[in-house]
Amino acid sequence: MKGYGQFCPVAKAAEIVGERWSILVIRELAAGSDSFNALRKGLPLLSPSLLSTRLKSLESAGVVGKTTLPRGGTRYRLTKAGEELASIVWELGTWGHRWARSDLSEDDLDPSMLMWDIHRTLRKEYFDPEQRTVILVEFTDYASRLRYWWLVIEKGEVDVCLKDPGHEVSFQITTDVRTLTAVWMGDSTMAREIRRGSITLAGPRQLKEDIGKWLGSNFYASVKPAR
Repeated sequence: MKGYGQFCPVAKAAEIVGERWSILVIRELAAGSDSFNALRKGLPLLSPSLLSTRLKSLESAGVVGKTTLPRGGTRYRLTKAGEELASIVWELGTWGHRWARSDLSEDDLDPSMLMWDIHRTLRKEYFDPEQRTVILVEFTDYASRLRYWWLVIEKGEVDVCLKDPGHEVSFQITTDVRTLTAVWMGDSTMAREIRRGSITLAGPRQLKEDIGKWLGSNFYASVKPAR
C-alpha cells in the first residue's frame, strides 16, 4: 500500500490496516483462528494468495508473529502490538454495529461465515462431553452444496462440516440465511422467528427450550443500533 506521506500517527496506522482485508485478518486472529486454513474459513471470499500476502505485510509491520511447528505447518498469533490493535478493531466493530449497519444486501449474507461464527461461539459446555451431539442446519434458500451444515459437538469441541459426517442427527434447525443471521446478530430473536414460522426446530424438547442458551450469539448482538 502506498503511504500517505504524513507523519501523523493516524496516517501511519492506516498504512498498516488500511489495505483491503488486513483488518479482517486481525479480527480472525483475535477471535482465535491460528492456522492458514482456519483464517480461510473465517474469510471465505479471500483468496489464499492474497491472505498469504496480507499475513506477510502484517508480520513485517510487527502485528503478526508466526511459529513453524515441528511436524510442519505454521501457527499465527498476534504480537503485543497486534493484541493492542485488536482491542481497537473490536471497538471499531461496536461502532460499525451501532452506526454503519443498515439492511443487509444479498451479497452481505454468507452461510459459510455465519456457520463458522456460530461454531466458534456455540456454548459447548451446555452439552454432555461424554456424548456426541450433531446439529443439522438447513438453509432453505440454498439449493447448492451450501444448503446443509453439520455442527458436531463431542468431547468439549465443536466442528463445523459442509459434508455429512455420517453421524445420527440429534437436532435440526431449518430456516434461511437472512433469518438466522438476524437472530445471530441480535436484530431478531429465536422466539419471534419461531412464532413467525421462519425457523423450524426438530429434536428433543429440552434442546428446543434451551436453544437460546446453547446457540449463543454474535459478539456485537447486545449493541443497540443507532437507527
